[in-house]
Amino acid sequence: MAKESKAIEEKISDDPSSKIEAIKNLIFGENIAAYNSEFEKVKKEITSKKKDLEDLIDDTRKELFQAIDNLSTDLNIRITELEDNLEDKTDMLDNKKVDKKILGDLLINLGEKINQK
Repeated sequence: MAKESKAIEEKISDDPSSKIEAIKNLIFGENIAAYNSEFEKVKKEITSKKKDLEDLIDDTRKELFQAIDNLSTDLNIRITELEDNLEDKTDMLDNKKVDKKILGDLLINLGEKINQK
C-alpha cells in the first residue's frame, strides 16, 4: 500500500488533473467505474424523461391551440347568429310599429270621412 501511495504522490505532483484522478482512485478505488456507469444510466434516463416531457408539453400546446381555435370559431358563429336574430327582431318591430305621420294622416282622413257623412 505504501508503494501505491508513493506512486500516486509522484503522479499528483506532475499534473493538477491527474491529482484529482489520483484522489478519486484513492477514495473510491475500483468502485469509481461502477459509480460512473450508474451515473451515466441515470443521466440517460433523465434525458429520456426530459424528452418525453417536452414532447408531451408540445402535444398539449397543440391541443390547447386547437381547442382555442375551435372555441373562437364557435363563438364567432354564435355571435353572428345572435346579430342576425337581433336584426330580424328589430325589422319585425319596425314593421309592427305605426309611423306617427301615417297614423296622423289616417286619423285626419277618417275624421274628414266622418264629417262628410
